[in-house]
Amino acid sequence: MISNTPEHPSEIHQIIERGRAEKWQIYHRLQELQINCQCAGDCPLKVQCHTVQDVIQLWSVVKQISSSRQQSIDWLQLCWEKSNDF
Repeated sequence: MISNTPEHPSEIHQIIERGRAEKWQIYHRLQELQINCQCAGDCPLKVQCHTVQDVIQLWSVVKQISSSRQQSIDWLQLCWEKSNDF
């Protein structure tokens, strides 16, 4: 689950509640992308997004990690079909 808790108009704070393994995978990937986040023990993952690109990266990371292999295949197939429409 992702919930939005803005504290400042130019920032978006996301709280991500996932299983422990998924949470840490998301955390490490966001660290690689240099997106500010905090993760302590059994607490939810807290992410601070400053730009639209940060929000899109967050969405992408969560989707990639939480989707099944078949869901990812279906998503890529849909994207491929849509790209052929242009």
